[in-house]
Amino acid sequence: MKIIDKLNKAIKKPNWLFGVILRRCFSRMLNDRNFIKWEYFSGMGKFPDLDNPTTYNEKLQWLKLNDIHDEYTLLVDKYEAKEIVRKRIGEKYIIPTLDIYDSFDDIDFDLLPNQFVLKTTHDSGGVVVCSDKTRLDMKAVRNKLEKSLRHNYFYEHREYPYKNVKPRIIAEQYMVDESGTELKDYKFFCFDGKCKMLFVATDRQSRNEPFFNFFDEHYNPLPFKQGHPINPIIPQKPERFEEMIRIAERLSVGYRHLRVDLYNINGRIFFGELTFFHFSGNVPFEPAEWDFVIGKWLKLPITYLKPKHDKDNKRLAFFSSRRCH
Repeated sequence: MKIIDKLNKAIKKPNWLFGVILRRCFSRMLNDRNFIKWEYFSGMGKFPDLDNPTTYNEKLQWLKLNDIHDEYTLLVDKYEAKEIVRKRIGEKYIIPTLDIYDSFDDIDFDLLPNQFVLKTTHDSGGVVVCSDKTRLDMKAVRNKLEKSLRHNYFYEHREYPYKNVKPRIIAEQYMVDESGTELKDYKFFCFDGKCKMLFVATDRQSRNEPFFNFFDEHYNPLPFKQGHPINPIIPQKPERFEEMIRIAERLSVGYRHLRVDLYNINGRIFFGELTFFHFSGNVPFEPAEWDFVIGKWLKLPITYLKPKHDKDNKRLAFFSSRRCH
């Protein structure tokens, strides 16, 4: 994002600069609970109730502190997740992997096709989409990917699934939909294995800020926005939409909440990624009442022990059932 765009964002959202300072200067100094409280304040303008959360965003913070499992690390790893998903829903839904690398210098660009996608396996944003290898700015690509490889995404928002993901670079087949320039993202919000809503991300490559349009599970538009503007041209319901719902629900079985990202390329469905903490629970809904509405869908344990700091004051221990069954 350009500097002027960041300044405009800061003016519109006064706490934005505070959030940047928090993550850049204090991300490794504060314990999890305090960091999460202050980051939530930077995004939402208030502190979360971490003991008795009621909104969707508050409950995501609670899950960060209490729902910690090693298997989540594999599910957010962009390479390992494909192997797990392949076993659940089949090979035909997986975007082909061209290669996997431990470092940028391991990439042999001569062996890659003219069009491909490179992405780091452990974070958000480390993506390079190459539509023409002859025009690829190798220096810029190196800088972006090496910076991403050095970055531990856990310290951005204290999302434990990302803490121990092995930083690697995955090369994937280049994919476009009917537009010929980019893919629409379909992101399904599942609760206890049932899809309740989704949003469609459009114009991610052609605009500085993409459009996010929210829909219910029947593809009826929902009257709110979050983080990004609504596309005035409502994206058409994709082919095989009901199958996309079934796939999302099958992948989310056994988890209180999981966002399943899929692509639909001219009627062919492909897996994107899995997300446990949408927007890290730090972006307001407009109108705010939807934060409460969606929060009701996310069921936390009725009884649980109050979290407490562990010995090194880095994590919160939790001693009751964490998974839904």
